[in-house]
Amino acid sequence: MKIWIDADACPKIVKELIFKTSSRLNISVTLVANSNMSIPLSPLISLVIVKKNIDEADNYILNNIILGDLVVTADIPLAAALVAKKIVVLNPRGNVYTEDNVGEVLATRNLLQELRDGGLIQGGPSPLNQNDKVKFANALDRELTKLLNKTN
Repeated sequence: MKIWIDADACPKIVKELIFKTSSRLNISVTLVANSNMSIPLSPLISLVIVKKNIDEADNYILNNIILGDLVVTADIPLAAALVAKKIVVLNPRGNVYTEDNVGEVLATRNLLQELRDGGLIQGGPSPLNQNDKVKFANALDRELTKLLNKTN
């Protein structure tokens, strides 16, 4: 079992929570990004730097995950592709993407993108707050517990 982080857009506070969880549960973490970033010195944590091409990090994750891994991403099209492969996916706000909800989330994302492109709305999601941090920590623990129980 491994935790994968789509790292370029992942908030620092979320990465730090994952690093602590990795150490506590002895679970490997791989960050995938298109630029270098600081990570803790740990045999459990690695960084893969991919080319700066669009979707390069997404493709790397899709081509290297295995059933039983968990992925953290805010990228909804990537989340949809992962859910189709039966991978557990969390976003940085602690929402779990499932077969039941990812289609609706993807449709909403596409609609909002069209509205932004047309100038009808501006901006994106609000910054993470303390409630988001707690929700993410709880969701991460819950989903990892489920995955660990399946492997034992």
